[in-house]
Amino acid sequence: MPALIQVNNLAKEYGGKKIFSDLSFAVNKKQKIGVIGKNGAGKSTLFKLILGLEKADNGEILIDRDVNIGYLKQEENFLKNESGLDYLRKNSAQEEWTCKKLASKFQLTEDRLAIEASKLSGGWKMRLKLVAMLLCEPTLFLLDEPTNYLDLNTLILLEEFLKSYNQSFMIISHDREFLKKTCTETLEIASDGCYLYPGPLEEYLEFKEQKMSSILKTNEGLKKQQEHLREFVDRFKAKASKAKQAQAMIRKIDKLEAKRITIEHQAGITRITMPSIVKRKSMALKVKNMSIGYNEPIVKNINFDLTFGEKLAILGLNGQGKTTLLKTLADVLKPISGSYHWFSGGQLAYHSQEAAELLNMSEQVGDYLRRIAAPDVKTEQVLKMAGDFLFKGDDLKKPIFVLSGGEKSRLMLAGMLLAKPDMLILDEPTSHLDFEAVEALGTALKKFNGAIIFTSHDRTFTNLIASEILEITNGAANYRYQSYDDYVAELEIKLAASTNEIKPKKSDQTGRENYLEQKNKQKEISALEKELSKLNQQHAELMYYFTEHPVNYNVDKVLALDKLNAAIKTAEEKWFNLQF
Repeated sequence: MPALIQVNNLAKEYGGKKIFSDLSFAVNKKQKIGVIGKNGAGKSTLFKLILGLEKADNGEILIDRDVNIGYLKQEENFLKNESGLDYLRKNSAQEEWTCKKLASKFQLTEDRLAIEASKLSGGWKMRLKLVAMLLCEPTLFLLDEPTNYLDLNTLILLEEFLKSYNQSFMIISHDREFLKKTCTETLEIASDGCYLYPGPLEEYLEFKEQKMSSILKTNEGLKKQQEHLREFVDRFKAKASKAKQAQAMIRKIDKLEAKRITIEHQAGITRITMPSIVKRKSMALKVKNMSIGYNEPIVKNINFDLTFGEKLAILGLNGQGKTTLLKTLADVLKPISGSYHWFSGGQLAYHSQEAAELLNMSEQVGDYLRRIAAPDVKTEQVLKMAGDFLFKGDDLKKPIFVLSGGEKSRLMLAGMLLAKPDMLILDEPTSHLDFEAVEALGTALKKFNGAIIFTSHDRTFTNLIASEILEITNGAANYRYQSYDDYVAELEIKLAASTNEIKPKKSDQTGRENYLEQKNKQKEISALEKELSKLNQQHAELMYYFTEHPVNYNVDKVLALDKLNAAIKTAEEKWFNLQF
């Protein structure tokens, strides 16, 4: 069975800097691969090479001719007055009922599909583009950091879809939970090659840790043998009677050195140490009857308090107003009505992606960190924090304008922590961090005794630090008195119910009846889908006949076509009634 994709000795450089080399692996049918690696390892570059958006410097990518590669595009290509359903049909060439069936799995109902695509909110647009990609029935599709632009609801729906997806996919993600729930194999990309492990992420990380421990023990044993032999050489090399033995020992030391396993230096964030701040027990933030938005309110009557030590997660669908709330509390926007008050004796810091554009681009990395650090922060602490965020040695002398978007984001995070604020506003702080870095930042902020209000699509990060939850939905902000784990579990149940996938408890008689009813309905839907597939095949055959015989009028075939059209319409109506 030929591989869908065969990658052989792939190498890529940018401006003389090696991204990776000697990448070799294969992707076969029905493989679900999570792609991991340090920041800058070349994960996104690999996807671009597979898609033909860039060219490799060396090596080759062999793609089977029958492979249909899908990729979730970020740019919008909606036409004016084009409905969501029209967009799906245009991009997939699928029948209307097929489009509606898959769209329903992502809560894109018939009413929502009737709306002009360009007028949907950002979150619903992403769902529409995701469905359009999946409708093209890719035998392999690529997702690059989907948690950066898919809200939690969409991500959960996508997870459920991927669990039963019977084709191949590769996913780059720093969301550990997403990879755990969707991928059965793990591909790690490094500068000197890659390793495809035939197991999920958690298994691979455990295997990697055991392998590293074994390597360290082996190297330590070889080192002790070498030291013992060197003692003999140092003691007897000057004696003529022992010269031959000493030379033999030196050769043995060299052989032992050759057996030592070289461990590539993995420059990554493993632990972040924040400068200590004064511990307070007072109120940090009070929001009273506040409405936010631009010309018109997006969210009304927001009320909540935040004390020092609490970390408030702002949750909700994309486009509901999470970022607008953070911008308002950071004084970037003015509230439409109501008020908010931060603790007057504290220091507030705001991290956003847009803030990177306000940096002094000619300033060097090290100078920026030293300038922004609090007066009592020592140089050693500045260098430690810089190293924690992967800025070491010559990196400190780089002007900011040469940094990538991800590096600028890390730089701002490092600077923000060095400034020793006791009140933080964080808008998607993990967007450019790998999952090890995400966990390191989350662990550090969990110990932070100041106040934090934040939004993040990363569940591992949110679960690590969230002590309070404020959900924004349908123009209202609701305080949720539950843990983040409980919130996600409740959301999963609601989403399953909305897509007819919930299975009630057996102990609940009403639930059992509902379950049996749903089961029977699913049987009817499956039967109708098989019938529709057969009818559409007959329809295609008739249409082919008419195309091949344009001047040969056949009454029987015309009547057969009319009957088929009527049968298809009846079956589709039955399917729609059962589905919605």
